[in-house]
Amino acid sequence: MLPPKQSAEVLVKMFRKKYIANLNELFDVLDTRSRMSVFRRLKPLGYLSSFTDAGGYYTLQDIPKFDMLGLWFYRDVGFSRAGTLKSTVIDVVHFSEAGKTPTELLNLLRLKVANSLHNTLSGLIKGKHLKRHRLQGLALYTSIDSDIAAKQIAARGEKIKSGLPVATVVSIEVTLTVLVEALRAGKILVPPSTVAARLKAQGMTISVDEVEQIFSQYGLDAEKKTGEQP
Repeated sequence: MLPPKQSAEVLVKMFRKKYIANLNELFDVLDTRSRMSVFRRLKPLGYLSSFTDAGGYYTLQDIPKFDMLGLWFYRDVGFSRAGTLKSTVIDVVHFSEAGKTPTELLNLLRLKVANSLHNTLSGLIKGKHLKRHRLQGLALYTSIDSDIAAKQIAARGEKIKSGLPVATVVSIEVTLTVLVEALRAGKILVPPSTVAARLKAQGMTISVDEVEQIFSQYGLDAEKKTGEQP
């Protein structure tokens, strides 16, 4: 087992390079097979456990760049400001405009095992941390707060009534493709409809709504100058 000072140095160096690590990688870098020793070395640095992969990945607290939902993903391993999967689901549902369906949560949180979400939702309902409703055959999870839940149900009803598609979660691969295509023109950012049309011509089906979602997420305005090119 490496001494404390050397442990801190090698851990910081590793996380700055790899961003995340599992327990076996931490065993190797610290030259130990003791879980207790690993966490004793991590604690002074400040670390986070993933809410995906059964909490099997770790990172330092200052590494994640959390999005508006308090989520950060690296190679589909997810970390959350809320911490655990249960706490993350509660936050995501509570602060959602129209509640969340299981499919939306599964996609949003990039969970690889559907049963982990099912078990989590069941536990949260039993523990009275969330409410579950049936809305036109749809399983909808809402906040435990009655006033918030009523607004979420009403908002979901309006979406169903208007026929508006539920917002989808766009993968990082699609996001990067859209951003590259949007900025390819140079000084002027082309409209979402043009980006979608160009990608469709390349055999990649991405809706205008998905492109607009990405533009909004990154604060991009169509037709706005992107800066002088060298």
